[in-house]
Amino acid sequence: MPDLANPVIVQSDLTVLLEVDNPLFPEARDALARFAELEKSPEHIHTYRISNISLWNAVASGLTPDELIVLLDKYSKFPLPEGLLANIKDISSRYGKMVIAPAEGEWLRLYSVDDTVARYVSAHPKISQLLCHDAEGFGQYVSWLVDKKYRGEIKRLLTQFGYPVKDLVGYEPGDAYHFHLKPESESGFTVRKYQELAVENFYKGGSVEGGCGVVVMPCGSGKTIIGICAMAKLQTCTLVLSANITALRQWRQELLDKTDIPPEDIAEYSGQVKKIAPITLATYQILTYHPEKSSDDFPHFKLFRQRNWGLIIYDEVHLLPAPVFRITSDIQARRRLGLTATLVREDGKEGDVFSLVGPKRYDVPWKELETQQWLAAAKCTEIRVPLSLESQCDYAVASDRVRFRIASENPAKTAVVKQLLKRHKGSHILIIGQYIGQLTKLSKELKIPLLTGSATQEKRDRYYGMFKKGEIDVLMVSKIGNIAVDLPDANVAIQISGTFGSRQEEAQRLGRILRPKPGPNSAYFYTIVTQNSMEQDFALNRQMFLTEQGYEYRIERFNQQPQ
Repeated sequence: MPDLANPVIVQSDLTVLLEVDNPLFPEARDALARFAELEKSPEHIHTYRISNISLWNAVASGLTPDELIVLLDKYSKFPLPEGLLANIKDISSRYGKMVIAPAEGEWLRLYSVDDTVARYVSAHPKISQLLCHDAEGFGQYVSWLVDKKYRGEIKRLLTQFGYPVKDLVGYEPGDAYHFHLKPESESGFTVRKYQELAVENFYKGGSVEGGCGVVVMPCGSGKTIIGICAMAKLQTCTLVLSANITALRQWRQELLDKTDIPPEDIAEYSGQVKKIAPITLATYQILTYHPEKSSDDFPHFKLFRQRNWGLIIYDEVHLLPAPVFRITSDIQARRRLGLTATLVREDGKEGDVFSLVGPKRYDVPWKELETQQWLAAAKCTEIRVPLSLESQCDYAVASDRVRFRIASENPAKTAVVKQLLKRHKGSHILIIGQYIGQLTKLSKELKIPLLTGSATQEKRDRYYGMFKKGEIDVLMVSKIGNIAVDLPDANVAIQISGTFGSRQEEAQRLGRILRPKPGPNSAYFYTIVTQNSMEQDFALNRQMFLTEQGYEYRIERFNQQPQ
């Protein structure tokens, strides 16, 4: 019921304001995260937007428009605007007005439960050319026949058009491949309750609506375990796609540790090795390779057809490259599982993830897992440093891009890094940055080992291994450290520069230190920015996703005057 003591103000333009300094803030934030996206997160008022995709994800997960409105009403200060209620019901109801179902032979049947929507669809030039008139009709519904090869494309176009498809066609089982999870006494692990729920929500009891979709889980919460449990549930040949070779080898190690799959049945398909087995692990990079930059030929797409895959896992699905979306559109008959810490995509292609991989099937707040001690308790701090007088002059006359780089490579950051290394002496520390020159100079000055994209896989494996064994306690990495690096003992991250306002990158970098720790289960995330600069402005946007998850950034100022 509306009450002035509540923390939420709902506005008719589909924005929602949330008061931070309110006792109901945590539970209101968790409720809003189910159907709204965070846009701004300054200290006292956070701004959310209810979007088409956020509503369709909510409906696909089982939240009805009426339940959604009840949640808004529960936390709202004022009565909900009538126009907003109508918009929410209208947008939410569009999910499922178009349905795609099996038909005979090479055909699928697309039908509409709404005659008006059917007329809109049949008049759309790009959609109509994929439709064949169905003379027999389909009971009371207007329907068309669609070639099976257009299953993904019709879903993508209809999502863009504003009427996402409910897909009831089902999936090919793929070639059977049987294996077992090792018992706890042998593997030393148990599947956590939230991991079981994630797999069940993805599988949906084997129904035609189950078997595709995205599981959103924090870094360090065991997304790989969810993938392995989905494989165990389906017992079929599986293709796992991930961001880099380090990630593939971590998948391989986890599979060997936690299942009875023999090593010869797990193959790597990458720039270094090209083998295929019942369980094949491939990188996005090799899939998007093409011989000439101007060429539209991707020779490694053949991997998708070289086995009868029953499951394709997209690890770090928020990084899915545009060319892989194309092949994903063609393989809609395969079960698809996306794994990610955040559905945020800086290119705005969340709609393609929704339509081609599937809707969000499971999500859990980061802070909830921290409370349950499945994640380390992270303290986030932004440290602001001044520019030297000389650099201020250069900054004032530079272009925006050069200004950002001047601020990012501010030499005054070195003194802050030294101070933090002293503060956390004896900890396992990652220093992460964007610019290779900045990292190289700092690495030499502080005598800290550095890994960049040019490092061989052998060198990467060696340094990661030394860090895990405690032979080195500080490691410096470029953007290659953003994702899929399993360094469970890391408990301090120092970010000295980043990719503009990337929320995705900020979440991934914090994720490097979130695995639970023995003893005091704490982690420390520092981001060093130049005060009164573009970098400081971008930092606000970078922090947005994590603020939505309940993290607060403390501000420190480093007052040593740079020379």
